[in-house]
Amino acid sequence: MASVKDTLGRPLRDIRISVTDQCNFRCSYCMPAEIFGPDYTFLPKEEYLTFDEIVKVVEVSASLGVEKVRITGGEPLLRKDLPILIERLNKISGIHDVALTTNAVFLPKHAEALKKAGLKRVNVSLDAIDEDVFKKMNGRSVGIKPVLKGIKAAQSAGLGVKINMVVQKGVNDHQIVPMAAYFKGKNVTLRYIEFMDVGCTNGWKFDSVVTKTEIVSLLDSHFGVKPIDAAYYGEVASRYEFIDGSGEVGVISSVSHSFCQSCTRARVSVDGKLYTCLFATKGHDLKALVRGTSNDELEHLFKEVWQARKDRYSDERTEETVANRSKIEMSYIGG
Repeated sequence: MASVKDTLGRPLRDIRISVTDQCNFRCSYCMPAEIFGPDYTFLPKEEYLTFDEIVKVVEVSASLGVEKVRITGGEPLLRKDLPILIERLNKISGIHDVALTTNAVFLPKHAEALKKAGLKRVNVSLDAIDEDVFKKMNGRSVGIKPVLKGIKAAQSAGLGVKINMVVQKGVNDHQIVPMAAYFKGKNVTLRYIEFMDVGCTNGWKFDSVVTKTEIVSLLDSHFGVKPIDAAYYGEVASRYEFIDGSGEVGVISSVSHSFCQSCTRARVSVDGKLYTCLFATKGHDLKALVRGTSNDELEHLFKEVWQARKDRYSDERTEETVANRSKIEMSYIGG
């Protein structure tokens, strides 16, 4: 079946599904510790979509043109028996790529099983290569070694690895060059992400953003980089390769160079709400349909929601929209 398209002609190609709202880190741009403290009330487990229900959602989305699935959280490896879900998703007709976003701490334990289940790649969140900076940013004083060990375990298992670094001015922007220097030639793709105003708790402001232009200029002056073509329609990262042939980097520039016009992503929260934008203010509740109706009825709602979609928040972002818009938190929607 051809991809269903929204009001701006954007096809539905990708779905990101959160399997938990909990995490072992407290990164300031996602789950700041002062908000997500020891008394914070997370969703009860009975509110989570079951694996059967997640499979049903993906079967329906595949019938509407989805080809890629990314499992997110929180930290998705906190969800018990995750390789079982990965294996089931890989068997769905039309799904060609199942990936996982993780902080990598639990990969030494799970990488082999995930690869065996059919996982193709992992995106590892890592915001600094300096020990002290990383400890401060993850909010739990976790050192860099467990993450690097997880990356090595993923590579040893045969998984592709991308590193995601959220860059914040005055916090870790001095790590842009050291991160590139460390991962050059190691068969991983480092992607810099402009600090975004996801949710309402991360203290975002415009002057905290290090732009794509600034990042690329810095990398070019130190290493020499040149732009290369996108790998596929809707790729969010602008790609650059090192002139010496030692690999590539990418920059995700939701703030300074938005890419709303080619966004093909839907997101499903751990409790079954469908979101058509990372910066959404509300979702569409799928849980009742997933638990009580046929695939046809679920497909009808999914199609109806996507065809009505007109989200282009990053194109329209202003000081006023940032201040007055109550957005869903990243840890809940799954990033």
